[in-house]
Amino acid sequence: MKFESLEKQIIECRKCSRLVNFREKIASEKRKSYMDWDYWGKPVPGYGDINERMMILGLAPAAHGGNRTGRVFTGDKSADFLFKCLYHVGLANQSNSDHRQDGLKLKGYMTAAVKCVPPGDKPLAEEKINCESFLAQEFEIMPDLKVVVGLGKIGFDSCLKFIRKSYSIKMKDFKFGHGVRYVLPNGLILFGSFHPSPRNVNTRKLTFEMMVQFFETLKKDILK
Repeated sequence: MKFESLEKQIIECRKCSRLVNFREKIASEKRKSYMDWDYWGKPVPGYGDINERMMILGLAPAAHGGNRTGRVFTGDKSADFLFKCLYHVGLANQSNSDHRQDGLKLKGYMTAAVKCVPPGDKPLAEEKINCESFLAQEFEIMPDLKVVVGLGKIGFDSCLKFIRKSYSIKMKDFKFGHGVRYVLPNGLILFGSFHPSPRNVNTRKLTFEMMVQFFETLKKDILK
């Protein structure tokens, strides 16, 4: 399957009525500081280079980030932090991720386990299941994929659930944590990382130095 075809499938999806209603409500009401924006308000597909060896897998688009701009980790504080780190280690061509036409190039592919913004950043189990087929196709269109970064536990677990469809693994054998590294039965290397949320950054659960060191470590696996 070509990426353009998958992207079209994702953008047109209306499977989850709760998420459809919420994403469109956010796009209609807008945040005061973004009243001049034409909000995206649809499912947000992944972006980047599908021929690279790294996938960054997050939870879901942010209400006024991806749901506004149409690109995951774009236009919010999580994106600001993440791309400063990616740029610092040479995995992105610039330190900002502001909108779909900002010239950003990523040495990898970035996506979310759930394609629509969920209320309270908490998707329901059935909503996560509805998106699993999209994620499976994203794995399949990356011929040279070697490293998966699970940003937060849901992103991390979503990779394991994909692997579990083909291999007999137990989720409890793969403990999530920042910097954990597992070689999966199909040869993929799964890293866990704390999510670069404002809460984690402001409380210093995750620092710039920690994230830079994390990406420097996984770069060694990408380059092998």
